[in-house]
Amino acid sequence: MDSFEANVMRYIKKQQLVEAGDRLLIACSGGVDSMGLLYFFQAMRAQLQIEIIVAHVDHMLRGEASAADRAFVEAFCAERHIPIHSIAIPIADMHEKEAGNLQTLCRRERYFFLEQIMHREECTKLVTAHHADDQLETMLMALAKGATVNGLQGMAISRPFAGGELIRPFLTVTKADIASYLQQCGGTYREDASNAKDTYTRNRFRHRIIPLLLEENPRIATHAVQLASQLQQDDAYLMDLAQEAYERNVKKTAESYTIDIHTLQRESPALQRRLILILLNYIYNDSSTLLSQSLLSSIYALFETTNGSATIHLPNHYMMHRAYNIVTVCPNAIYEERVADVITLNKWLDYGNIQLFVGADVGHHDGECYYFQSKAVSFPLHIRTRQEGDRIQLANMSQAKRLSRLFIDCKIPLAERDNWPLLVDAEDEVLAVLGVRVNNKFSKRQRAEDDCVLIVRSAH
Repeated sequence: MDSFEANVMRYIKKQQLVEAGDRLLIACSGGVDSMGLLYFFQAMRAQLQIEIIVAHVDHMLRGEASAADRAFVEAFCAERHIPIHSIAIPIADMHEKEAGNLQTLCRRERYFFLEQIMHREECTKLVTAHHADDQLETMLMALAKGATVNGLQGMAISRPFAGGELIRPFLTVTKADIASYLQQCGGTYREDASNAKDTYTRNRFRHRIIPLLLEENPRIATHAVQLASQLQQDDAYLMDLAQEAYERNVKKTAESYTIDIHTLQRESPALQRRLILILLNYIYNDSSTLLSQSLLSSIYALFETTNGSATIHLPNHYMMHRAYNIVTVCPNAIYEERVADVITLNKWLDYGNIQLFVGADVGHHDGECYYFQSKAVSFPLHIRTRQEGDRIQLANMSQAKRLSRLFIDCKIPLAERDNWPLLVDAEDEVLAVLGVRVNNKFSKRQRAEDDCVLIVRSAH
C-alpha cells in the first residue's frame, strides 16, 4: 500500500471515522484536494467495505470555467461507474437579492444540497477533503478575528450532519502530500482560478502568512492539527463538567433563564465561560447565529459584578439583564413587559445600561443634558425599540432621517439596532435615540423658553 494511503488509513482507524457498510457521500469540487479524496476512497472502498457516491456543486460564479468543473467531475464518475449528484446554483443572483457575505451564502447553499443528497441516498457520512493546511489556516484566521477557545480548536475531525456524520480523513496530511499522491495515481484535476486571488480572507492567509510560517517550521500544519486535536479533547472534557455546572446554576422557566451570580462565581472560570456558552447554545440552537468575541466579552463581564443593573442586547431579539446578583436571559418582548416604559416626570428611570431623567432642571448632573419646551411634545413620554419606517427629525435637516440610516452612520452594531431604546411622545414621534441623537426640539444649551430637561447617563 502507498505510504500516503497507509497514513490516511491509520488515521481513519484511530479516529474511527469509517465503518464497514458505510455509504459515503464524497464532496468533490474537481480541485486537487477533492480529487485526491475521490481517488483514495475509490482505491480503498473494497478494503473498507464501503460504497461511495459523489456530490458536486457549481456555484455559477466563474461562468464556463465552473461549468467545465462540473462536466469534468461528472465524466470522471461516469467512466468509473460512480453514482454522482450535481447541481448548478445561481449564487450571484441570490447574493444580489440577499446581500451579505458571498462565501457564507455559498457554504449555506452547498451544505443544504449535500444534506438533501445524504437523506435521498441514505448516506451515513459526508466526506470532505479538508487537510492539515486548511486546519492551520482556520486556526490562524480565528486568532486574527479575536476568536473564542472554540474557534481556536479549528475544524472538528468529525461532527453530526444530516442524521449521520461529516468526517475529515485528510486532516492528517498536507496539501502537498495530496498533490503528490494524485500525481502518483496519474490523476488529473481542475484548477480554480479564484484560489489565486487575494479577495478572500483565507487566500490572503494562504498566500502571505503561511509561507512565512513554513520558513520557520516546515511541519507547522501537522503541528496545528495535533494542537487542534488536543484542544478539542480538553474542551470536550471541560464541557462535560460545565454541563453538570449548568444544571446546578441555571434555572429555566417557560419564558426565561436565570442565574445567581454568587452561586456561579463559586465555579472555576473555565467552567463559568463554558456554562454561559451552553446557555447561549440552548437559546440559539442553530449554528447560523454567530456571537462576536467582543459581545461574548461583554456577556462575561456582566457576571463579574453584582453592583447595580445592566443590560446586553443579543441577536435575534434576545436580551440579558443583570439586576444585582441575578442575571435573566429572555426575549426582548418579555423583558419589555417587565420594564416600566412610561416616563414618570422628575424621577430617574433605569433602562438597561442607561439612566434617564425628564422634568424640571435638576442643576448639577453627570450626564448628557438636552433642554426643550414642554408644550412642544405630547405627554406622556415612552421608551420603545425601533419599528419599521421610524424616522427622526434632526436639527438643520430639511427631511426626517430614517433610523436605519442613522444607526449605520453612527456605527451602532447590527445586533443592537433592533433593541436600541428610543424616547417617543404620546403621538409616537421619535424624540431621541437615547445615547446617540436627539431631535430638533432639543438643545444642548438652555433657551429662554425651555422649561424641561432630558438627562441621559450611563447606569455604570
